[in-house]
Amino acid sequence: MFARAASEGSFAVNETGGQALLAAIREMRDWIDGKMGDFGLLQQEPALGSSDGAQTIKPYVVNVAVDQQGFITMLTEFRASLDEAEQGINAAMASYQEMDTGIGGRFPAQA
Repeated sequence: MFARAASEGSFAVNETGGQALLAAIREMRDWIDGKMGDFGLLQQEPALGSSDGAQTIKPYVVNVAVDQQGFITMLTEFRASLDEAEQGINAAMASYQEMDTGIGGRFPAQA
């Protein structure tokens, strides 16, 4: 939705603002990419022992990480949204450039 709105010209972003947003998006994406291996541990049942309580809790802990609303599931969706946001920012910067060029062309050259 974000990328589509930007490509339709619903908003525009100048180069400075766009580059700052892109840097933040890329930094967050890199952080997620770097941590996904570590988060794999959350997909394994924890070693909580063999008591009835531990046996009850073990699958719940994994579900919190990987079910439809789980941490890893949401983080993966967020990661995909960062790609979309990057596309949107690039489109918004192009829109700003087109708008700036179009407006600038309406004024006579100053000597």
